Amino acid sequence: MSNTKYIVLITGANRGLGLEFAKQYAKDGYEVIACSRKINKKDDLHKLQANFKNISIYKLDVANFSSVDQLAKSLRKPIDILINNAGIYPNSSIDHIDYKAWLDAFKVNTLSAFKMTQAFLPHLKKGQLKKVASLTSKMGSIDDNSGGGEYLYRSSKAALNMVMKSLSIDLKPKGLLLITLHPGWVRTDMGGPNGLIDVEESVAGMKHQINKLSIKTSGQFIAYDGKKIPW
Repeated sequence: MSNTKYIVLITGANRGLGLEFAKQYAKDGYEVIACSRKINKKDDLHKLQANFKNISIYKLDVANFSSVDQLAKSLRKPIDILINNAGIYPNSSIDHIDYKAWLDAFKVNTLSAFKMTQAFLPHLKKGQLKKVASLTSKMGSIDDNSGGGEYLYRSSKAALNMVMKSLSIDLKPKGLLLITLHPGWVRTDMGGPNGLIDVEESVAGMKHQINKLSIKTSGQFIAYDGKKIPW
């Protein structure tokens, strides 16, 4: 093990917000376990790894639960922070619903975050920080929904919010702290070019919220800038 103080595991770390999380935590001296569905030695994650010896890359498809179990079994080190970042954004409208895609959205955006938390619970218990951060969206807020549409994405993120809220209650006696984060409208492949903020600002803000996370604030739905999001 490296001489870094804390260990963070990030899903979907090959691009966008996940890649920026890996970069910023690596710069902070964390040991970074960067997970990606596909391994491409020419991608930006491997280029980042070339500059930071404290980044290790693992193949992980969060929608393949046996893959999650295998990684959890192979990793014997404690985890201080688990970041459930991997997600998909399937488009939908009332006139065009792909029900298989809807099920896939729930599996990737909701079920996988629960599975990751469950599978890595022993590692988190051994960690010093014991924190789980799951990336959601304001689009998963029922109270904030004034635009309608986007049924697949909205419903899968609303479900994620509820799952993480329940986990925050159930895992509180074990000392675990959970937070559900809205990254803002970010200029990424998923967010598109018209986003209001860049990945650096979003991730820096979310890292600050993770750092501030305490037993009093565990279970909250918070934006990258610290504003509480209505459920």
